[in-house]
Amino acid sequence: MPGKFTVSLTCAKNDSDKATVAFVVANAAVASDKDTVVFLSTEGVRLAVPGYADDIAEDGFAPLKQLMINFAAAGGKIYVCSPCFKRRKLDETALVPGAVIVGGAKLVEFMGEACPSVSY
Repeated sequence: MPGKFTVSLTCAKNDSDKATVAFVVANAAVASDKDTVVFLSTEGVRLAVPGYADDIAEDGFAPLKQLMINFAAAGGKIYVCSPCFKRRKLDETALVPGAVIVGGAKLVEFMGEACPSVSY
């Protein structure tokens, strides 16, 4: 099933269940041959910091760190909201694999005309 898919995630440790499920869905999309982006905004940008997700594990799911590693290894892209990241004074030089800091225009460009999306 070629095409695109976007998962928008605004949570991190403040709602680790949503953060985990977002990456479960993102992995399903990339495994279905979708060009997949996870867009991290607000508190979700913290997941782009190496080590931050290391201790997040929800019952019944793989640990979030492993889900993120699998997603990037499968070709998934993680877009990190630039203003959100800067507002939290995080280190832009250290990001998890697959992550890139972008402005909103990059997300709009990716989604284009026909791109299903889900939000968590």
